[in-house]
Amino acid sequence: MLKVSTSSGKWAPFCEQIEGFLAQDITELVIDGMPVRGYRSPDNPALWIRDHSDIARGGKYFESDLKSAVDAFAASQAANGRVFDYVTNSPLPWTGERENWERWVRIPVEADVEYRFVNAAFEAWQASGDDEWIESHVPAMERALTYSTTHPWRWDESLGLVKRAFTMDTWDFDYTAGRHPWLNFQITPHTLWGIAHGDNSGLYIAANRLAAIYAYLGQLEDADRWKELAEGVQQRANKLLFNGRFYRHFHKITPFELVGVAEEEQLSLSNPVGITRGLATHEIAVAIIGEYQRRREKGESFAEWFSIDPPFPQGFWGEEKLVQGAYINGGIFPLVGGDLARAALEHGEETYGVETLAQYRDMIAESGETYLWYFPDGTPSSEETSTSPEATATDGWGSSAMLYAFIEGLCGITDQLHSFDQVRFSPRWPAAGEDHASIDISYAASGSAFGYDYTHKRDGARQSLTFHVRGRDTRLDAHILLPEGTSLVSVEVDGAAVSAREVTCGSSRYADFRTVAGPHTDIIVNLGPGTGD
Repeated sequence: MLKVSTSSGKWAPFCEQIEGFLAQDITELVIDGMPVRGYRSPDNPALWIRDHSDIARGGKYFESDLKSAVDAFAASQAANGRVFDYVTNSPLPWTGERENWERWVRIPVEADVEYRFVNAAFEAWQASGDDEWIESHVPAMERALTYSTTHPWRWDESLGLVKRAFTMDTWDFDYTAGRHPWLNFQITPHTLWGIAHGDNSGLYIAANRLAAIYAYLGQLEDADRWKELAEGVQQRANKLLFNGRFYRHFHKITPFELVGVAEEEQLSLSNPVGITRGLATHEIAVAIIGEYQRRREKGESFAEWFSIDPPFPQGFWGEEKLVQGAYINGGIFPLVGGDLARAALEHGEETYGVETLAQYRDMIAESGETYLWYFPDGTPSSEETSTSPEATATDGWGSSAMLYAFIEGLCGITDQLHSFDQVRFSPRWPAAGEDHASIDISYAASGSAFGYDYTHKRDGARQSLTFHVRGRDTRLDAHILLPEGTSLVSVEVDGAAVSAREVTCGSSRYADFRTVAGPHTDIIVNLGPGTGD
């Protein structure tokens, strides 16, 4: 459940429209006699764990069954920890088949499936609060990440990072230098190996999530083991892959030459998620956000949510439809914009983050549709212009990313474990020019809820931000954006002063404090004139 109202009235329709998109993005299957539900891909009717795990970031407020998809992928997991990409039991429309076989598929060049499985399990636990269920899946999660960090197709021992074939960022076909007549999905003796930043930011967040679950279950040695691995991946990936402006698209292990490709200028789609997954330090995050802002200023595309920029030459991947500006060869993806907005709101570029959300909000309000990708001139994808078999107008991948940015970035509600027991509370309504807001959210799987009413009060030179918080003995880690031109004077919780400090993030100021919120908790942040830098 998600209920939002604001003084402008602009954000409630945005949330309702995305809820409507997501309601049309559920796929249902029967596997081994058991019903399985999950969020489907916008360009393929099968149940892919990658799409499901990402869409769950926004879908968990509306969908009550996030566990059955994880159950199904865990049950089909290989003994070595490998996880399948997708499952379907309907004829795939592009094959010409009529047989309704149960089909499980793993695409060999993919190196990102296992961490997405772990993320899907974490999101399901967060929403359901089912401790017994997540404990039953810890062995599968452990096997999955062990596979990612040991298998010779997935792990480079000398660099200590996840490796993959030379694909376009996290996508599922690789470059063969003309050795294969069409899109190639297989590992061969000629595979061109290297390191992609998205695989390693994914491992980083998944390892930290597994560590958090182990710690919650009291298995502290296992928690420390995965936390230490995550820290090592972060250090090595940032040192190797950050070029001073953004994460370079691909670090080559196998030497090969790319003719006509500006490799050091290619900004690829996993850069924003490298920030939201926590791999990027604040300094790296600021640099990446700045790069997107600079490319936005060029005005060469209606939005800077590139799959990759600049793109590869036509025919590079073996498919003539992948012209420059199409699909993963320079298409514009709302899923990139969502994580970019979330990153900007978190790292001192709040206005830019709100502008990104507002651009998408206005775009879907005008068209009533949302697609996986668009050409740079704003033309939406279609079956005719893509290698994908479908081009649905209810893309859950991008819309859920935008909703995730809205809830966690602008509304400032981030569940730090499960069931809203511990929340990072960071509302940023002044950046959106909203003086009043009310938000209530709950997980459909459990009914666990959190909400608040917000008012920016002005009385001459005196100002305050007031919050009536609806928690459940929720531990609040508060980080509240102060309006421009103000400074923190004091914070009161239910009439009593609490210790708080003013911190800066870029040119923005925040009030930081900790407290516990029950069903009716009043917080007042008292403000004075800004003191300057």
